[in-house]
Amino acid sequence: MKHLSFTFMILLFSASMAQAACYADYKAKQDNPLRLHYGVAEVQGDCSVSSAEGQLRQRLAGGGWQLLNVLGVFDDAGLDGRKDSAGEYFLRY
Repeated sequence: MKHLSFTFMILLFSASMAQAACYADYKAKQDNPLRLHYGVAEVQGDCSVSSAEGQLRQRLAGGGWQLLNVLGVFDDAGLDGRKDSAGEYFLRY
C-alpha cells in the first residue's frame, strides 16, 4: 500500500512539473495620443485565449494600456519567432 501511495505522489509531481509554458500574443492601445503595440506575454494556469484576456487586461491596465485583442496562445516553440515583432513588449507584461 505504501508503495502504491508513493508511486501515485511521484506521478502527480511529474505531471505538474511537465506542464508546458504558455504565452499569448496580443494588441493593445493607449489614447491621447493614440499609441498601439503588439506584445507577447506569459500566461499562468489555463492556456486559453479567455484566460490570457483576463490576465492581460489587468496587467496592461497597470501600465496605462487597454487590451484590444489576444491573437492566440502558444507554447515555447512559437516564442522565438515573435521576439523581433514584439520588440520592447516581448514578455514585458
